[in-house]
Amino acid sequence: MAFNIDKLFGIHQHAISLRSQRAGLLAANLANADTPNYKARDLDFQAELKKIQNGMQSTGIKTTHPNHIGGMNDTLNTDVIYRTPSQPSLDGNTVETHVEHAAFMKNALDYQASIRFLTGNIQGMMTALKGE
Repeated sequence: MAFNIDKLFGIHQHAISLRSQRAGLLAANLANADTPNYKARDLDFQAELKKIQNGMQSTGIKTTHPNHIGGMNDTLNTDVIYRTPSQPSLDGNTVETHVEHAAFMKNALDYQASIRFLTGNIQGMMTALKGE
């Protein structure tokens, strides 16, 4: 009988990678909350996960020189979007710390849920392999 590890992990292996990338973006936003002209960045998690499920490639910003700042993560090939603030600041910074904190915490909880789901699947497989 052939065994496909992708079926065991499902979409959660990709969700963890996306959540990890999103955590980095949100942490960078919080770290630059007082940086003039810093633009808050994020990724559309649902859209990126649908692209992965459908096997589509992202059509994000492409760089033409190694010193260019990319709009995509090369390993995951995800599109980075800029957040529109509800109350723009005078210095051009678009980070709203209360929004970033809430998004970071929700992302952390969702990341932890995916980890627990994968852990349960792995433990179930280990139990089956041991014959218990």
